[in-house]
Amino acid sequence: MDNTRLEVILGDITKIKSDAIVNAANSSLLGGGGVDGAIHRAGGPAILEECKAIRARQGECPTGEAVITTAGNLPAKYVIHTVGPVWHGGNDGEPELLANCYKSSLHLADANKLTSIAFPNISTGVYGYPKDKAAAVAVQAVKNYFDENTDSIIDQVLFVCFDEENYKLYQTLVSS
Repeated sequence: MDNTRLEVILGDITKIKSDAIVNAANSSLLGGGGVDGAIHRAGGPAILEECKAIRARQGECPTGEAVITTAGNLPAKYVIHTVGPVWHGGNDGEPELLANCYKSSLHLADANKLTSIAFPNISTGVYGYPKDKAAAVAVQAVKNYFDENTDSIIDQVLFVCFDEENYKLYQTLVSS
């Protein structure tokens, strides 16, 4: 695939105006720390209420899967919540689970006819996934998704990096 759909920015995902922003959620879907907490705080109670309704229907969200809710007070239209893997050294299926976070999120965006999506650096905070390894999985997973889904209507994928280290990693990978 060509990289024209992919863009890397340094910033705060809660400020991004996109059809969807992705939340690095925990399986409970009830908010937490890091990106998850920031999205719930900035988006307001509507997000939590929809997450509670999803939990009532299906239970917790499994690692690597995703669900979609309103974005509440955020500038985005929707929040796609995905549960990244906790890093255990890389031999517990972490790369496949992390790749599936991106694939599941992109699939939900396409299913909801969204054309833009913004991802945080999933699993690189308290879940301990090494930033360089997570960035490589993320960029490759998105490229693979578009290679396998040539009819995708998504025309913009933002990798929103909260820190300089991730920004440089993603810049290098997206431009190569």
